[in-house]
Amino acid sequence: MFQPSVSNPPASAHLPPYADNFLGDSLDLVTPITAGDDNSRAHGLDGPDGLDGLARRWRRERRRRKVGRAYDMALEISQSLRNVSPLRGVLDVGCGNGYIAHHLSAMLGAKVMGIDLASTAQAPIEYRPFDGTRFPVETQSLDAVLFCYVLHHAQDLAALLSEVRRVLRRGGQVVVYEDIPLNWWDMFMCGIHNRTWEGRTGPCTFQNEDGWRKVFESEGFEMVTTRPLSRWRNLAHPVSRRFFLMRLNEPNVNERQQ
Repeated sequence: MFQPSVSNPPASAHLPPYADNFLGDSLDLVTPITAGDDNSRAHGLDGPDGLDGLARRWRRERRRRKVGRAYDMALEISQSLRNVSPLRGVLDVGCGNGYIAHHLSAMLGAKVMGIDLASTAQAPIEYRPFDGTRFPVETQSLDAVLFCYVLHHAQDLAALLSEVRRVLRRGGQVVVYEDIPLNWWDMFMCGIHNRTWEGRTGPCTFQNEDGWRKVFESEGFEMVTTRPLSRWRNLAHPVSRRFFLMRLNEPNVNERQQ
């Protein structure tokens, strides 16, 4: 799990509470287990099913790490959006399991909706299925849109960013995380990622920093800030990464009228 570059919110900040079981009842992250006791037998660590018990614990640990990474990213995003006021609505495009949106909603005290191609999300969030073409959101109804390692999956990037211009209010911000192929190792890792996903979402399109800047500027977004991120944020996928924060100063007139 990476260390975020921002500090935790002050203790006095009002944050809506998380659901009591937002990690799921099956995680059992704090119950001590000793060989031979009831917990051990309940978890299948004794007897012929011992390997099954270890496998279950490994799955729980992987899920805990996934939720922890989502928290770290949500914390980083919340600090990036702290100057957006009022913050009345945020959209997480390609939200996956939904835990970034879940954490972020509590941190911001604002509505954070998730959309993706699946029918549901794991986290308890406001979720809407996405048909891959038009965001299921009203025109000019949002103050921020997130793409967390999503844009390289887009098969029609111009159409996707056009939807961002449609749903954002004037001055709305766009947060983008992307893998950046800087060297042969990064290209190798991006190639593995492409082979994993191209059968489900189509071929991935990775770009360097200049390539993304040109795309965003050509689509009418003003760059607020950008910075490199450590490749060691996710040890299972060690690749160069970059964070972009942009502003939409003027939605397209035609898109406003849709």
